[in-house]
Amino acid sequence: MTQANRNVGFFQKMLNWTERAGNALPHPATLFALFALSALILSAVGHFLQWEVIHPGTQELIRPVNLLSVEGIHRILLEMVNNFTGFAPLGIVLVAMLGIGIAEQSGLVNAVIRMLVLNSPKHLLTFVLVFSGILSNMAADVGYVLLIPMAGVIFRAVGRHPIAGMAAAFAGVSGGFSANLALGAIDPLLAGLSQEAAQIIDPTYVVNATANYYFMVASTFVIALAGTLVTEKIVEPRLGEYKNGEVLEDQAFDKLSKKEKKGLLGALVVFLLITAISLSGLIPATGFLRGGDGSMLNSPLIKGVVAMLFVTAGAMGLAYGFATGAFKNDADVMDGMSLSMKTLSTYLVLVFFAAQFVAYFKWSNLGMILAVKGAGLLMSADIGLIPLMILFILLSASINMLMGSASAKWAILAPIFIPMFMIMGYSPELSQVVYRIGDSVTNIISPMMSFFALIIAFVQKYDPKAGIGTIIATMLPYSIIFLLFWILLLVAWLLLGIPLGPDAGIHYELPQ
Repeated sequence: MTQANRNVGFFQKMLNWTERAGNALPHPATLFALFALSALILSAVGHFLQWEVIHPGTQELIRPVNLLSVEGIHRILLEMVNNFTGFAPLGIVLVAMLGIGIAEQSGLVNAVIRMLVLNSPKHLLTFVLVFSGILSNMAADVGYVLLIPMAGVIFRAVGRHPIAGMAAAFAGVSGGFSANLALGAIDPLLAGLSQEAAQIIDPTYVVNATANYYFMVASTFVIALAGTLVTEKIVEPRLGEYKNGEVLEDQAFDKLSKKEKKGLLGALVVFLLITAISLSGLIPATGFLRGGDGSMLNSPLIKGVVAMLFVTAGAMGLAYGFATGAFKNDADVMDGMSLSMKTLSTYLVLVFFAAQFVAYFKWSNLGMILAVKGAGLLMSADIGLIPLMILFILLSASINMLMGSASAKWAILAPIFIPMFMIMGYSPELSQVVYRIGDSVTNIISPMMSFFALIIAFVQKYDPKAGIGTIIATMLPYSIIFLLFWILLLVAWLLLGIPLGPDAGIHYELPQ
């Protein structure tokens, strides 16, 4: 057996174990139901064992609240509906997806990706594929179902190995999940969860969807460059020349039609118009879109970024859809919005149980107690900010191998780590961006990632013998290099003290 075969065998065994362990876990919604039940039981245990801590900011004595008491049961029954409907990420995601749904169903997202990829110079093709994969995250799952198979066709047409093309696109779509030049549905979703967790310590704390925007933009170019280097220096040489003589379909190469170009022009005009109105209301000192205190940071454009995402994506989608004929009347538009809502049915079920868990965790004071105790241990260890954040990245990356949903993991981790890091003097926005790095880098090697089976099917088109081990062996270099590049970027960011986003610094001071 060759060294390569032994390595594939090792990856296959490791992945089979991970797959068995992951499949043994209940449905994520069931997990949250069990977590909620555990929070109730622990609240009673902590109450009877008389756990207590001193709040480091207010010096208040904190004890667990027994949620299995008469008063606790009354509260559970009376506030169950409010826990669900008032859960911060729920409304945010629903509104964002309505606008994105219009843009996606109109065909605008499809056309933009084709324009980006098919018009790029050959020597920049790899970079453009990874870059486009990162940008595709603005529109839910379109990168997985459209860009990845298209990348294989494109690479094959220019005489390069099609699996290398798909690997590059997959690395951008999934490995670069936490980078982008614009906000997507995941940004307000994670910000909502972070805000819920931060309010365990500070009930007035607000985490905006733009919390990590500056870091995201820088990450987009860093990850696109890293993905390009891995593809051209490691993955493509390893795969060698593609010798299969299969004739491939070229429908994906259809150039943009006159209608599509007209639609893109209309969408661009709408975007420029919205941008002009936004800037005219933001730049002047007395602009109508400035905050009540006259500042840009408190502008409704930033505070209401989800509404702006809905308006901008929706308006551009309308312009494109009516110009191309994809939308013929208002019913078509509403159907497009409805289709985007259908994709959230599983998310709604998960959110119901996640909302109860977060609420119980907050009511019981368990989050505060764990945060104070954990922060005390970490501060006594005195390992410093950078080693602490690297450890958190590795923890997030490891958990991602067994649980695929970014929001589901953050709903579990945020109520523990955000309060803990806040007590240590680090902002919720920093905790969130560090989590996002770890969550992204192992997406491409995690069998729990929901599109993993689809990627195998795409690869088998060019290599019928390809299996899970093939995907792991191909994508592992991306995981390692993305992790290293992102850690280096984070370390530089922390050393320079650059804000992570508008009004989103690295440090936090407890209210007195």
